Amino acid sequence: MGRHDLTNAQRAKPEPLLPAGKKSGRPPVHTKRQLIDGIRWRARAGAPWRDVPERYGPWGTVSDCSAVGSGTAPGTASSSNRRPGPMPRD
Repeated sequence: MGRHDLTNAQRAKPEPLLPAGKKSGRPPVHTKRQLIDGIRWRARAGAPWRDVPERYGPWGTVSDCSAVGSGTAPGTASSSNRRPGPMPRD
């Protein structure tokens, strides 16, 4: 665990807000904790996704987890990245 990763007590607070895991199919390889810590590492470091350390899982998996949590599908622009529409006229 890195020095800026969440402790068990910090991790317990948002746990009820996380989506429940899928029960069918192959079990996940990486824990939600690893993926969330990877997202937090990237936000803190300001680094590109490809530079996320392997201990948090593959960078693509961490990136996809971030997109799911933000409500955008992987490979699509979020609403903050879209060009603004025309200005309203008075």
